[in-house]
Amino acid sequence: MLTDVSLLSALLVGLFGGVHCVAMCGGIVGALTLGVSGAAQRNAISMLPYHLAYNLGRIISYTLAGALVGGLSGVLFKLTSVHQAQMVLQLFAGLFMLALGLYLAGWWRGLAHIERAGGVFWRRLEPLGRRFLPVTSPAHAFGVGLVWGWLPCGLVYSVLVWALASGSALDGALLLLSFGIGTLPTLLLMGVAAARLGRFVQRPWPRRIAGGLVMLFGVMMLLRLFSD
Repeated sequence: MLTDVSLLSALLVGLFGGVHCVAMCGGIVGALTLGVSGAAQRNAISMLPYHLAYNLGRIISYTLAGALVGGLSGVLFKLTSVHQAQMVLQLFAGLFMLALGLYLAGWWRGLAHIERAGGVFWRRLEPLGRRFLPVTSPAHAFGVGLVWGWLPCGLVYSVLVWALASGSALDGALLLLSFGIGTLPTLLLMGVAAARLGRFVQRPWPRRIAGGLVMLFGVMMLLRLFSD
């Protein structure tokens, strides 16, 4: 059963992990800009509907993935001891969050292998996104967001593992929805200041701060588990 603290934590993971989103989604945001007329490109207000539509599609895909994973864990709980299964999944989620923090900070690259493994599924899905390129309308941007929301990403995977411990499709969806909303400020900012934000996240200290904060959430998750 999720708590308000869990939803807030997922939102903050999305917010602080946004530096990773810039690296992963920079090309997509660039594609949105290149598909629009030159006058609109120079006008951040004109581009806003495109970026909002893209991010709405992306967050809907995250939410759907959370519902699928949460529903799967609900079936697992019915087949096993609920308490034991939830403890194992929460332990796995906490450890995965620690690994993600190390990855975001650039101190360990192990999750890159998991992202590459997800590429098997992505290679089948990615051609669907090409149908919406070039992006010439907010509807196209929304379609791109729906598809690119399934892009292999260690940050998303960590929250999906967390959703496994939720035990229900609704809780899994809410967790990923909170995470998706947390990533929104960074990607919207990137939409209007892509070059400056790209240079900012290439510096080591923003990624290390983000990685340290995500690791802190992992530690808190493990402490909560062992204190119950």
